[in-house]
Amino acid sequence: YVCSTWGNNHFKTFDGDFYQFPGICEYNFASDCRESYKEFSIHIQRALNSNNHPEIKYILLTIRDFTVYLRPKLVVVDGRIVKTPYYSSGLLIESNDIYTKVYAKLGIILIWNQEDALMVELDNKFNNHTCGLCGDYNGIPIYNEFINGDASYNSITYGNLQKISKPNAKCEDPDETQALPSCNGHRAECESLLTSSAFVDCRLRLNLETYIQACMQEKCACNGNEDSFCLCSTISEYSRQCSHAGGRPSEWRTQDFC
Repeated sequence: YVCSTWGNNHFKTFDGDFYQFPGICEYNFASDCRESYKEFSIHIQRALNSNNHPEIKYILLTIRDFTVYLRPKLVVVDGRIVKTPYYSSGLLIESNDIYTKVYAKLGIILIWNQEDALMVELDNKFNNHTCGLCGDYNGIPIYNEFINGDASYNSITYGNLQKISKPNAKCEDPDETQALPSCNGHRAECESLLTSSAFVDCRLRLNLETYIQACMQEKCACNGNEDSFCLCSTISEYSRQCSHAGGRPSEWRTQDFC
């Protein structure tokens, strides 16, 4: 029931597909895509921060008749800046220095760390009704996202299809012919971090290999720069997803690590 994005443009769809998409336009992250009445839509836009790492610049959430615009440390509802906790019919928004959380009664929980990582949980009444970077939520990975009828898409093509067209937007589509660089290094390091004793309760709850692959891609993308983003973003995501799946990661952050 969870879709997330984190780190160097990693995505995990509702159906459990992992992919990377480095676009910096505004995209449909997840929306109700039924023809008639659409109950919600979530748009996101990324940008590179001062350290050259991708972060989510803003999230635009429409729930029935409400429009919620989120930036780090800023919540705007229907064009008005509001204080949190904010409560209005069927909508609760909480915010502190670390997270912004939105609970909508119609079946959405949205959690953003105000930096790179966004997680959306959706009620299963929306099965097979969604579209966007999070996929169609039909329970089948790949199908109808990356394979649709006779067409098959790579992750860049798929991501570009989710762009929200805005008349004055200045952003380039990532090149669909440029495959993202593959990465075979750093396996031992990523494996030892993700299988440390702190995560013993997570092993059976999550697909470890997909997080090892994501961690390797993070390390490769950073070209040997030992900054915390390259190392910590996927481990943080693994920890969040483990907690969300009912696991209890023990304290893995230390004074000099993440």
